[in-house]
Amino acid sequence: MPLSRLNKEQYEAATSNSLQNLIIASAGTGKTSTIVGRIAYLLESGVVPQEILLLTFTNKAAAEMVERVAIFFGKDVASKIDAGTFHAVSYRWLKKHDKRVVLKQQRELKTLFRSVFEKRNFSHIDSEVAPYGGNHLYDLYSYYQNTELSLDFESWVIDKYPEHELFSMIYADIVDEFVRLKKEYGFLNFNDLLLNFREMCKTNDLGYKEILVDEYQDTNALQGTLIDAMKPPSLFCVGDYDQSIYAFNGADIGIIGSFTKKFLDAKVHTLTKNYRSTLPILSLATKVIEHNERIYPKKLEVTRNNNPQAPKLLIYDELFDQYHAMAAQIRDTQTPNEEIAVIFRNNSSADGIEVGLRELGIPCKRKGGTSFFDSREVKAILDFYTLLVNESDMMAFIHLFEFARGIGSAMAKEIYLGLKTLGHGKIFYGLYAPDESINNPFEKRKVSHQLGLFDEFIELGAVGKFAKLGFDDKFMRNPILKHPKLTKDSGSFLYDFYTLYRDIKGIKSPKIIVNKIASSSLYKYISLSLATKRAMLKDGSIDEKQKEESLNRISRKMILLEELSKPYNEHERFLNAMILGSSDLTQGEGVNLLSVHASKGLEYKEVYVVDLMDGRFPNRKLMQRGGSLDEERRLFYVAVTRAKDILYLSFAKYDKIKKMNFVPSQFLFEAGLVPKDDVYRNLVEKEQDKDDKK
Repeated sequence: MPLSRLNKEQYEAATSNSLQNLIIASAGTGKTSTIVGRIAYLLESGVVPQEILLLTFTNKAAAEMVERVAIFFGKDVASKIDAGTFHAVSYRWLKKHDKRVVLKQQRELKTLFRSVFEKRNFSHIDSEVAPYGGNHLYDLYSYYQNTELSLDFESWVIDKYPEHELFSMIYADIVDEFVRLKKEYGFLNFNDLLLNFREMCKTNDLGYKEILVDEYQDTNALQGTLIDAMKPPSLFCVGDYDQSIYAFNGADIGIIGSFTKKFLDAKVHTLTKNYRSTLPILSLATKVIEHNERIYPKKLEVTRNNNPQAPKLLIYDELFDQYHAMAAQIRDTQTPNEEIAVIFRNNSSADGIEVGLRELGIPCKRKGGTSFFDSREVKAILDFYTLLVNESDMMAFIHLFEFARGIGSAMAKEIYLGLKTLGHGKIFYGLYAPDESINNPFEKRKVSHQLGLFDEFIELGAVGKFAKLGFDDKFMRNPILKHPKLTKDSGSFLYDFYTLYRDIKGIKSPKIIVNKIASSSLYKYISLSLATKRAMLKDGSIDEKQKEESLNRISRKMILLEELSKPYNEHERFLNAMILGSSDLTQGEGVNLLSVHASKGLEYKEVYVVDLMDGRFPNRKLMQRGGSLDEERRLFYVAVTRAKDILYLSFAKYDKIKKMNFVPSQFLFEAGLVPKDDVYRNLVEKEQDKDDKK
């Protein structure tokens, strides 16, 4: 049974009689075994599986723990345990109570948000400070939802960013309109799931006897209040304050730090035996992380005694020398590719090492940063496909039409709503059978100078400018072409959409649809636009070789997307797999290229942590935007503790492209791999100056 496999500390935690338990589980100390042991103890004590809620950071982690329970108690029992992320559990409960719940991904709702934002004008406000852009304001609002428990958004902006007080009323009105639109279309984002579920919990008894929370150090204020709203009779929280790395997403390390103040009778258990890393690796990690404040006392004990290899620092004269040399070292190692991880803090680092590996024919797969499914070229295909299945998806339309030159989110929304008006609620009819008696299909704009709303839409444009572009007569009669800001270029984009939408509307095979979209004039325009933008140099000129390489990469992604579509015969299943389940789809084999955040919870025999130069890791830019050196140090700790046997840390002295010199990361000094000299003292002094100013 699971309990018999636990060490003394794990067993005491798993069988605790306390109603509130906090388990401090450092990297490699067997937290999963402890959680599974706790579930086994509850089941053996007479708690039925439906009365157990397991909240994890990923659905994959939840599934793995439930599978381990199933080994001992059978699938019938294990499958009745309610397990998943905060969002997944909230979604299931809300769906039980309201079948109309429609979950939208953050990027889709960010597009909707921009369509509201772009109608606003800030030019009438005299301020030395520039207003936030639409994307940043959306992220700020999302952060607000996760962290603020009492203030309204306008008051919160004034409190946190007083220099933006002049814009705060417009910001708040943008948010209000965005919320109204979401409600009108029945859309929920991930934050809404938690907020709505929290309200539901206040008036409903969910029937849980115990709630187990994994990765407790990464909970935010909203998740914390959701746990409180569920009113669990018993709480079992597992985490490690040294691995709290999601502050950018609102995670509050103070939640784990104040556990014993909130629950005065709580029992704190500390797991001290590390089963993953060798002594030299763990010693290096400890040397660095101990520069952070200790919230709960802990001292790790290494259980592995086989001849350990000391971590090695690799120093290179130039940035790309580092990537090529590292690729060559990976080629020559005896460690299998699947047991090797290259961990990066910045996307540019991953690009460099990926190129180096590909040149040597070494297979690799990448997780973190921009994934295959997050790339704009793949999203464009899926957005068009979404409209074929559900023409009511306004965000897919807006997102797609943002590619057209001269069309932003607000104008794309106007065209969508105009087509809907012309088609009496259906954009398909608005395109192919518009009500031509409707001379002006566009909504009248509000006017409010105080809220940044101006009436720019004075009169309809003429369609004569499209006469020589070869549009068919039926399309030329469509009142949608009267939008005054529609240019020849954006009009052609709309016509390409019109012809492609018509030609593939009735096709049943996902593979054929993907192929037809990818080979269409519309998609060629999108590909060329993306490739040109990616090949643009600082002086505005285009690197033709880079542009060609970018086009080839886009083409390869289309081939992969076609391959992924082959097993599917139904549109809905294909789209669900691509859009909702994309993060769980594995792509290829080989060396693992991982962002630090994506590496969390994983372990590998051989690990390379790259680009350990000050400014890159720690990332000073992100620290200036609300991060901290403590958070960067925790990221370093997470990265190095992924290694079981072999650890390489690397840095380069110079970047020949940017003509930039580097100094070693502060963490290399703290680890004792670089002697503490004047460079180190300067770095420490700068940090102390910042702290003093705060």
